[in-house]
Order: sequence, then structure tokens, then C-alpha cells
Amino acid sequence: MDALRGYGELGLGSRLKRVSEYLMKETQLVYNHFNIDFDPYLFPVFKIISNKNGVTNSEIQNSLKYTQPAISQTLNKLKDKGLIVIKNDTLDKRKKIVSLSYKGNKTLIQLKPIWKSIDEVIKTYTLEKSSSLIEHLNSLENKLNKKSFSNTIIENVKMEVNQELDIVLYEDKYAKYFYDLNVEWLKTYFYVEPYDDEVLSNPEKYIISKGGHIFFARLNKQVVGTVALMPIGNDGLFELTKMAVSPEHRGYKIGQQLMQHCIDYAKSLGLPKLILYSSRKLENAIYIYRKYGFIEVPVEANCHYKRCDIKMELVF
Repeated sequence: MDALRGYGELGLGSRLKRVSEYLMKETQLVYNHFNIDFDPYLFPVFKIISNKNGVTNSEIQNSLKYTQPAISQTLNKLKDKGLIVIKNDTLDKRKKIVSLSYKGNKTLIQLKPIWKSIDEVIKTYTLEKSSSLIEHLNSLENKLNKKSFSNTIIENVKMEVNQELDIVLYEDKYAKYFYDLNVEWLKTYFYVEPYDDEVLSNPEKYIISKGGHIFFARLNKQVVGTVALMPIGNDGLFELTKMAVSPEHRGYKIGQQLMQHCIDYAKSLGLPKLILYSSRKLENAIYIYRKYGFIEVPVEANCHYKRCDIKMELVF
């Protein structure tokens, strides 16, 4: 039995606190899932700052009706995360102007689709008639208890991304994205080997002119990921390689969509199989490769990647 429900209107404050704490906890799980370093309790102040081209503490306080100590504490947390910059006003040195930092603006891009999804889901949960606030609250909690709020948001965000994503073939104008996305990924997990730099700097020479293919995932016309099918030798063998997704868009299964596209494309060409080289350090990637049917085979002694300690192939 839910004791708080039994208290009726008398327990309203406690009920609202319970719902608030649940939503904050679940929202944090969503941020964690998409690898976003953000705290849901920072949202109100961060949102005010993001809406303004520079804002003062007093303006934030007047907008939110928070206490000044609460505003200061939140600003300190945002500053510690590197999400904001605080500068003296050019006209009045006593004033401090708060604005988003470069990292703050990048984080905002990541957060917007999540906020949109949260807004849509909450509206769906609460757009109904009721005779009292308690009745409305009962209905909301019933829906939250049926399925975790975090899973609902994550699925909603991914569905939105999948609908807007398109995959296109290589053009000269995309060469920079091919290099930059892969170099960022390599520096994050390993380092850029000379072989990597040579291929990434000359995609037409090493891939396109030899009959290979490079694909780019675009979200709202913005390139967010890439992958290549690179010919190896003269036996019609192709390597699935150079897959990378921008840091802001990891966690949306864009890499898996690129992989599926490559597999479908390879089948349409009548290729007998695909191979790939990887590192056991990338446990999640290895798991996904196996999920798509790749099996482990011996790595040749003269493998061109120093980081490689696993080779896999998918036979059609």
C-alpha cells in the first residue's frame, strides 16, 4: 500500500517531492546514457543562461525566484564543469556577466533533443482531465510506474534521431569530416598511427580510386559519422574500416546504422564477405560486431594496425 496516496491532499507536498526526486534521478540516467556531463538540478539556471547573450546574477534570480545563495552555488557548479564563463561588464565593473563557454554551447547541442523528448513525454503523461490535483498526480505516478521514465526518454530520443538521419556517399566536400571524425576518435581511444594519417589524408587515393566506398551519416544535413569499405589487395576483399561518430552524437546507434548500411551495400555488390580489424580494448564495439554476425579469425602477422589484436569477418 502506498501510504502517501492514503494521506490525500495532506500529503501533497511529500508526493510532489517524491515525483520530483524520481524525475531528477531518471533524467540523470538519461544524461549518463548519452555520455553527457550534466546535472538535472543545474537545468533551470543553465537554461536561463543559454537563452541570453550574457546575463547577470540578479537577472537569473528575478527570472527563477531562487535565493541568491542558491544561484551562486549553481553557478559555481556550472563553472567547475567548464560550462560557463563569468566576466566583468564592460560598462559597470561591479557587474558580472555570465554566458555559456565553448563547452557549454556544445553541451547545449547535446541536451536539446533530450529536453525536447522530456517535454513531449511529460505532455503525453499529463494532457488529460481530472477533478483534482491529487487525481492528476495519481494518474502521473501510475504512468511512471508502468515503465521507467529514463527508458521512455532514451527510446524517444533515438527514434527522433533515426527518423532524421540519412546516409550519403563520399563527395570532395566531405573529405575534411572523414579526417576530423576519425582523428578525434583515434586520439580519444588510441593514437593516430602513420598508416591512419596517410589513408585519412588521401581517401580518394587509398579508397575511392581503388573501387572503395565512403559513407557519411548526416543529421539535419550535418555530418555526424562516417565509415568506409576499403579494398584490400586484388582479390575483391573489402575491409569495413574508419568508422567514427562525433562525440556529441555517440549513444544514438548511428554507428550501428552505418554498419548495417555497409553490410547491405556489400551484399548488393555481391561481395563474398567483409573483414575488420579492431582492439579487444573496445569491448562494446566487439559486442556489436558479434551481434551483426562477425566472427573472430586469426590476425595476420603483418597487420597494418599496431593497435589491432583481433580480426573479424562476416561471410555472406
